[in-house]
Amino acid sequence: MKDKQPKAEWHLQVETDMKALTSVMEWLENIVLPMIPADFRWQCELIFTEGFTNVVRHAHQNLPPATLIDLEVKVFDDYLEIRIWDKGQPFKLEAMLDSIIQQQHNPESEGGRGLVFMYKLTDDLQYIRTDDLRNCLVMRKNIT
Repeated sequence: MKDKQPKAEWHLQVETDMKALTSVMEWLENIVLPMIPADFRWQCELIFTEGFTNVVRHAHQNLPPATLIDLEVKVFDDYLEIRIWDKGQPFKLEAMLDSIIQQQHNPESEGGRGLVFMYKLTDDLQYIRTDDLRNCLVMRKNIT
């Protein structure tokens, strides 16, 4: 990731609940998206939605609903960075993407499309284990 000072940054914390997606998207649309070029907004909404719903459906599926999800967005001069932290079991993003891409040749395969969207719509996609034993999905989208 690049090492610069952001022009703006925001944090939000919500419980593990698919209903929280409404407030997450309102937060994104009202506060973050006005700071970026209009032609990138739908892509940011899509990757944000996919990242959040993956945490709820997969990373936190066996955790209590009160388990918090941390969301962060930073806007830099030339890119947007989204970070979503979860407390689930870590996985190897590259291996998962390779598996999903191979399964896409099977017409009966339905899983993993969200990861593929995130991969294709971002300029940098990482899933890292943090020192506090959380996972962080890091998505960077160039906006210049």
